[in-house]
Amino acid sequence: MARYRGPVCRMCRRSGQKLFLKGSRCQTDRCSFDRREYPPGQHGRMRRQKGSEYSVQLREKQKVRQIYGLMERQFRTIFDKSARERGVVSDIFFKNLECRFDNVVYRMGFARSRNEARQLVRNKHVELNGRIVNIPSVKVKVGDQVAIKEKSRKLSLFALAEELFSRRAPLSWCESNFDKMTGKVLSLPVRDELGINVKERFVVELYSK
Repeated sequence: MARYRGPVCRMCRRSGQKLFLKGSRCQTDRCSFDRREYPPGQHGRMRRQKGSEYSVQLREKQKVRQIYGLMERQFRTIFDKSARERGVVSDIFFKNLECRFDNVVYRMGFARSRNEARQLVRNKHVELNGRIVNIPSVKVKVGDQVAIKEKSRKLSLFALAEELFSRRAPLSWCESNFDKMTGKVLSLPVRDELGINVKERFVVELYSK
């Protein structure tokens, strides 16, 4: 399946909640979801019919996939790997999603959205443990050091990202130093502090069929 290239605000309206896919715009009065809190399309204003069990599971899965900006095959691969590990599948699943390199760059505040973080990684603006890494799906481990390449630090987008980051709740599992444009992974992500409003049990039920 090809990557979605249309208006991402439609995803928020379809899911019925903000997915924060456009960074700072999602926190202003220009947010499409705040102005039109109904599904997109010709019949969006009509009353929603109660969905089937499968449709509810599918919608929750789509929410998570869209939040992290993954295609179905990537998303399913991460779930299958998580299901083979010991422990609670949903917790392991989110841990593996959060440990993606592009997501860590976003969580550390060097990008306003996961999509922007993915572009920074692909364009070789970010270092991992002193080396340029341009693969967004690389799994980051505890103790890994993340840094913005020295030649890239003067880009204006980092100042905008820092301003937005100052309004977000800090996470205990990673730290950032905007003076040096570096960050460090302190521990594994904790599901309770990720701030993602989804019912992950539906995702597990859907893929466990």
